[in-house]
Amino acid sequence: MPDIPGLPPQEQLLVGLSRLGQAVRICAYRDAGPHRLSPLQADVVSFLAGDPRPRRQAEIVEALASTPPTVSDALRALDGKNLVARHRDPADSRAAAVTLTDEGVAEARRLTLVPTPLREALDAVAPADVEGMLRGVSAMIAALQEHRAIPVSRMCVTCRFFQRDAHLRSARPHHCGFVDSPFADAQLRIECPDHEPRERNR
Repeated sequence: MPDIPGLPPQEQLLVGLSRLGQAVRICAYRDAGPHRLSPLQADVVSFLAGDPRPRRQAEIVEALASTPPTVSDALRALDGKNLVARHRDPADSRAAAVTLTDEGVAEARRLTLVPTPLREALDAVAPADVEGMLRGVSAMIAALQEHRAIPVSRMCVTCRFFQRDAHLRSARPHHCGFVDSPFADAQLRIECPDHEPRERNR
């Protein structure tokens, strides 16, 4: 039987992920909201909402894989929209740190709502396939982080609380030490506010 023409499966997957990323960006542009946020401004708001501690600009630059001037422009725009507030960093009085305002928290809450086209696309995926996709995406992100190709993500598989396959032959094979509970692939977190890198224990 002749081979089916085209890219091999792994590269087809990469093309598919690229198309999905394109869809997310398009939805972000169309769903800019009342503050007309750019995708980067929305990313900054979401990042600050994920951890309520005051964050320095350098932390935001690293987390979003951006540049200081670009993030500075985004913060200036968000400040003008009353979504962020600047404070003196308690650890260094010469540096400034940023937090969300009450209006910024409300906007972050709005950003967690999945746009209708993406929601319908997610609903089209069977639960068993969601589990497999989460497992695969987590593995890909972890590999990319090891190669320093992307910023570190606060996900289960890189967290010191994560114990893979701690409960063998169970429907919920993994264990989270933070909440002391077993969980399944379908509950894998790509972004978790309680994440702590394994390196801290080394």
